[in-house]
Amino acid sequence: MTASILIVEDDKDLLRVLELDLRHHGYEVTTTTDGLDGLQKFHQLKPDLVMLDIALPHMDGLGVCHRIRQVSNIPILMMTGHAVSEPEIAYGLNLGADEYMVKPLGNMELQARVRALLRRVGFDTNGKQQLVYEDDYLSVNLSSRRVFVGGHDVQLTPTEFKLLATFITHPDEVMTFQKILEQVWGEEYKTEHHYPRIYVSHLRRKIEPDAQNPTYIHNEYGIGYRFVHHR
Repeated sequence: MTASILIVEDDKDLLRVLELDLRHHGYEVTTTTDGLDGLQKFHQLKPDLVMLDIALPHMDGLGVCHRIRQVSNIPILMMTGHAVSEPEIAYGLNLGADEYMVKPLGNMELQARVRALLRRVGFDTNGKQQLVYEDDYLSVNLSSRRVFVGGHDVQLTPTEFKLLATFITHPDEVMTFQKILEQVWGEEYKTEHHYPRIYVSHLRRKIEPDAQNPTYIHNEYGIGYRFVHHR
């Protein structure tokens, strides 16, 4: 099945290049140069992935991202014209972004990132579709992709869910930063060592009783993380 992609980018030349490249690789592509129109097209078309420039007329990309994330967990790729600091990335992740890329976007890297994001949506557990993790506080069904914390339904982004699923399927195993990158983001990600740290912090705020004193996702200082089952 062909994946559909919505691109919201106000640089018309770049928008045309992105559209042609993605169409060439077999994707259905819809484009717009306006943030508010992009949000309307998202509701109309329900695409499989959204690519958002941060600086957009009428509604900026972060605002569009936040509005989309209120109603959908589809992958969102943010595009920016300048290098992004960790605090900026963390802010975008808090609003629901899954990925950042700095323009100009290399064709090969863009295609790799798009494939990785779409794989994340279709994540399966390699034959463990009925696997459920459950204790008195946290319940995760890897088949239905439902997460309950303290009895309340919690919404995770595709990246957050895949990170949690990876931890759950590797209980008490020390997961290095590199292994987490490969398992969650894909082999295309080799240098984004700050990604696991940022996403783990974000995930802890959603699933831990006390994010400052985590009991599920433990630090292995200088190495990575370890998920502890509470059973």
